[in-house]
Order: sequence, then structure tokens, then C-alpha cells
Amino acid sequence: MTTFGLVHGAYHGSWCWERLASELERLGHRVLTVDLPSDEPLAGAAEYAAVAATAFADADEDLVLVGHSLGGLTIPLVAASRPARQLIFLAAMIPRPGKTQDEVLGAEPDMVLPGPEGGAYQGSDGATRWRPEAAARWFFADCPAELAAWAASRLRGQFWKITSEMSPLTAWPGLPCAYLLGSRDPVINPVWSRRAARRVLGVQPVELDVGHSPFLAAPALLAKALVDVSADPGTVVGVLQA
Repeated sequence: MTTFGLVHGAYHGSWCWERLASELERLGHRVLTVDLPSDEPLAGAAEYAAVAATAFADADEDLVLVGHSLGGLTIPLVAASRPARQLIFLAAMIPRPGKTQDEVLGAEPDMVLPGPEGGAYQGSDGATRWRPEAAARWFFADCPAELAAWAASRLRGQFWKITSEMSPLTAWPGLPCAYLLGSRDPVINPVWSRRAARRVLGVQPVELDVGHSPFLAAPALLAKALVDVSADPGTVVGVLQA
């Protein structure tokens, strides 16, 4: 049995993993999730990682950390603070020691594809929020309409200290890494993901015929991919090229 620690991306919460968790548990594995402090303006990567480490505190050294989208910035920091077996980046950003994620985005402008015009806006509290109809078309494009609408209604505000601060990651964890991408992802560019997986992590990405949110649209397919990848973690890699 493997314990999967699932770390959600921007705007999301632990609710997004429910369908995937059921599939992983059906296959005999354990699932732990976390609600990151995304809607707290002073919370950055260190705070995200501390909350996740607490949520995963009773996992043993067999913990496999899975980070979706913005969650990719958090999982290496969790691994730096406690024992883990593997990092799996799911359509995820990858932090670079000594750089802010905004700097990485500036140098790699094809990382994030353009969303629906007018979909995101700044709320009265200063957090970025999404209009549900636009979010359903972008984040959940390959989900059934009813499921996409439900998921879009659950999104919350997102503050961006985590991308504007220098990454607190000082050295890459000495753990095997894997990268899963959606070949039809409308959010994190599959072209960028293929390149970054090879150049930054030094791994060949695993491609699934899905969009950005396979934990909702194709949970059984994603569960099998996670189990397969975690069963054959490969060699330990680090950041090969910043």
C-alpha cells in the first residue's frame, strides 16, 4: 500500500480530490489531502508546505507527494521537511531554487495558456477570483457540464505571494521525480510541460489524453497512472537546468 499526499493547485481545495481518492482507495492505497492557505494574503510557499506537512504527519516514509498545477511549488518543500519516497508533478509548475515563480514565468512565457477573457478578476479583498462560467470552460473543459459547473462553484480566492517571493527551496530534494501531463490541457501548456519535464527534472513525461483536471474528468485513468508511476519511480534526479 502506498500513501498518496495530494496537494491541490490555485483556487482549489481538498474537495477536488474526492473522485480520485475513491479510485486510489479502491486499488488498495491510502490518500491524504490538504487545504492550502491560498486565500490568506501573507501565506507563501513555506506556509503552504507547513500546512501540507501537518496534514501528512502520520504518513510513513512511503509517502508519494502529488502536486497539481500551482501545487508543484509546494511538494518539494514538503519533501525537504519530512521523509517521502517520490514527487509526482501533475500538470504542474516546477520551482527553481533562487528564483521567484514570476521570474520563471517571465523567462518561460508559454508555461500558462491564456484563459477566457474576463474570467479572472480581483475581489474586494484583493484575491484573484474566477467567474464560474469561465472557470468551467477553462479549468474543467473536459468534464461533463454539470460536474464542471459544480467544481467551478467551489473555487476560492487566490493570493500570489507564493509566486512573487523567492522560492524557499535552497536545494532540490534527492528523490525520484515524475511528471504527468494532459495532452489536451488548456491551462498548463503541454508543450511547456514536455520541455520542462526533460530539461528541469530530467525525466520523460507521462502523457494522458486529458485536460487540466483529470482528477475530476478521468479519476480512474489518473489513479492507474499514479499507481503505475509510483511503482516504478526510476532514478533520483535534480534540477538539471534552471
